[in-house]
Amino acid sequence: MSVSPAPMSPMKAWILAARPRTLPAAWTPVVVATALAWRDGVPDWLPALAALVGATFIQVGTNFANDYYDFIKGADTAERVGPTRVTQSGLIAPPVVLRATIVAFALAFVVGIYLVSVGGWPIVGLGLASLLCGWAYTGGPYPLGYNGLGDVFVMLFFGFGAMCGTYWVQALTLTTDVVALSVPVGALATAIIVVNNLRDADTDVRAGKRTLAVRFGKPFVRAEYVLLLVLAFGIPLGMAALGGSWFLALPLACIPLAIGPVRSVLRDEGPVLNATLGATARLLLVHGVLLSLGLVGAGMVFSGGSP
Repeated sequence: MSVSPAPMSPMKAWILAARPRTLPAAWTPVVVATALAWRDGVPDWLPALAALVGATFIQVGTNFANDYYDFIKGADTAERVGPTRVTQSGLIAPPVVLRATIVAFALAFVVGIYLVSVGGWPIVGLGLASLLCGWAYTGGPYPLGYNGLGDVFVMLFFGFGAMCGTYWVQALTLTTDVVALSVPVGALATAIIVVNNLRDADTDVRAGKRTLAVRFGKPFVRAEYVLLLVLAFGIPLGMAALGGSWFLALPLACIPLAIGPVRSVLRDEGPVLNATLGATARLLLVHGVLLSLGLVGAGMVFSGGSP
């Protein structure tokens, strides 16, 4: 059950609304794609930085929209078992959260104008789709998160979209490696959503929120979580074994960080999964850092030094 939040400053309330623990999902694909561009000798740091800023605004805007629409649609109530939400708890008025959502997406759009000037029409489509789906995750007439499509959205946009888009604005081309490596990055980002939906499954039923945990049951999403982690570790290992540098297997070093979250997902329910969600976000971040270091190491070995 939710409790009344302790008084906090407006700044702390806005930080809470931005959900900083979710930001690794926005940052990791940009960092990994840039490391891959460095390995391939085609890094372009200004577009990479712009992609990082744009991804951050989209993530924050999506979080604001989720906070607002989950309250408006009745998914966030006094029975909520997750972290405090600023709209439902009364920390920030709903119209103010809605305006902040618009501002965050507008700032992402402004950054996107520069990225379009670099990457051309492919970035127009990707950018507009990202903004639209960020809003439609919980808003609009057919909210993705309410109809079992949230997992697909995260895999597509925090995996394929963010990785390929970031690589494209630097190299103006795509490779099989960037497509392949977008899968483990997207898989761990999706795993965060799986934990969230597992935790909220019981209250989502009452709110009419048809996540995969509601549609197919908790055993299904528990198996999904395990499969996503298998992909996250298996694909880099497979690429290394199939002729890539063994530096690509560096993410296996963070397998110990995955043991606790897997055990928790397989056995726990309710508020205890808040810690598991945070642990999954940390796993994504550490996995992404190790994968990026592996790519940089592979590039240095291949070239004998910096590109």
